Amino acid sequence: MERGPDRIRVLGIDPGLAAVGWGVVDIDGARIVYRGHGCFTTKAGDDVAERLAHIRSSLAAVIAEYAPAEAAMESLFFSRNVSSALGVAEARGVIRLACRDAGLAMSEYGPMDVKKAATGSGRSGKEDVQAFVRLVLGLTAVPKPDHAADALAVALCHSQGRAVRSALVDTSRSSRL
Repeated sequence: MERGPDRIRVLGIDPGLAAVGWGVVDIDGARIVYRGHGCFTTKAGDDVAERLAHIRSSLAAVIAEYAPAEAAMESLFFSRNVSSALGVAEARGVIRLACRDAGLAMSEYGPMDVKKAATGSGRSGKEDVQAFVRLVLGLTAVPKPDHAADALAVALCHSQGRAVRSALVDTSRSSRL
């Protein structure tokens, strides 16, 4: 993809230790174009270091294939399961490192922010967010698995935030003229 001031490729990531969803979109001004999605998984019984290495190498392969300019990841949602949260936190660290190694700027969005960007409500259900992803990207079906659909929602949330930041910069420039 040619890159210019209004064209950029974004990698959205739904982090986890058991499964990492990813989705790639191109932003071209106000237009958003779907490029790809997927999910890589690790086995619960495997050594954690091996699982983290698999996440890092799998993400590096996605980055090499799609050559995104920016990455966006869902922030950690802490619930009652501390051991699960710790595993996700470790996976997030490896994801950050893989993106840093590739020179990608990383943004983070909370689950409620992603839902609000998709549906207007931070309390929306997963099905509503998935329907939004399918509709906005012009897909015939909701992306599967759920982690990939969530990653695309993160990329779309980042795209919206980017458009707002760009408009604010343009407004501040024109007010100085």
